[in-house]
Amino acid sequence: MTDKVITQVSPWFDDREQALVTECLESGWITEGPKSAEFTERLNDMIGVPYGVFAPNGTLALVLGLLALEVGPGDEVLVPDVTFIGSANAVLMTGATPVFVEVTGDNFQIDLSEADGLVTDRTKAIMPVHMFGMCGDMDGVRSFAKRHDLLIIEDAAQAIGVHYDGVHAGAMGDVGCFSFFADKTITTGEGGYVTCRDEAVYDRLRLLRNQGRFDRGAYVHPAIGYNFRITDMQAAIGLAQLEKMPEILARKAAHLARYEANFSDLPDVYLLKQQPKSGYVPFRLFLFSPAGEALLNYVNENGVQSRPFFYPLHRQPCFASLRETQNLDDSRFPNSIRAHEHGQCLPIHPALSESDIDRVSEVVRSYFER
Repeated sequence: MTDKVITQVSPWFDDREQALVTECLESGWITEGPKSAEFTERLNDMIGVPYGVFAPNGTLALVLGLLALEVGPGDEVLVPDVTFIGSANAVLMTGATPVFVEVTGDNFQIDLSEADGLVTDRTKAIMPVHMFGMCGDMDGVRSFAKRHDLLIIEDAAQAIGVHYDGVHAGAMGDVGCFSFFADKTITTGEGGYVTCRDEAVYDRLRLLRNQGRFDRGAYVHPAIGYNFRITDMQAAIGLAQLEKMPEILARKAAHLARYEANFSDLPDVYLLKQQPKSGYVPFRLFLFSPAGEALLNYVNENGVQSRPFFYPLHRQPCFASLRETQNLDDSRFPNSIRAHEHGQCLPIHPALSESDIDRVSEVVRSYFER
């Protein structure tokens, strides 16, 4: 066994990022400017939407999208019980209430059959989360939203580069929200993005993210807003990452295929399977096993950074008040609990080599072959 620790996250940077960031520094334009405008144009073209704006991170992208859709106090938003806590926190930041919904047992996406019984006259939106780089049943989500007259806020933080029936994640709802955090398929260190197709929604996004004004430098503010801008240095990194995206996707696909081959004969290891109509670009590799925490600890003790699946939202200490008002008993969320107790995330970032993938696989296999 080597002493090298294989990290959970590592960005794949080279001289392309360095050159574009140096351009910013030498130009003297480091706040949001020409590089941000170019990054916006390139993202919109890739995602297939007419409009998009930046936010400081994925959570604030969700806040911005919700506010632009006029979600607020008194409203409820259906959120899957298994997701990063930022999905629910964003709803709370608008004054609305997240309503936690059990997830499916195979791919841990929002369970629409469970959501059906949670719709009230206060329900305004549903937030499908494209978990680990795979879309859920977006045909079902859109049909569900139409039947109940709900808005769709796509949490596509984990799904850049993923398509559903030929349409990019984040382009199927009323707004789509992305993250460019360090662990995502492409990264700017921190950063978020909100997409939409409706011009009126786009105008509200522009107002809200820029202190309630359309034009920077103007001191007349027709609305209350926030400073949700990014920097041109972040955009420069993003442009380099977009240029490398075909290589990044190819590396991730090769890593996934190698993991699948290495684990194919292990009956106690389950990897997510590609769902009908959805592409799959794993930003982390989800591994499910009855060995649960014992396997997780073993992997970490043997030089591979792993982490557990998301903690179910209904169990979060900070949501104790919601547990009382929504009757969030464990018996309602067996799949969420099973996902957390038996699931873990293995490294699959593009900076890894084939030998790194084999090393991770060897550690996992050695647990079962002891």
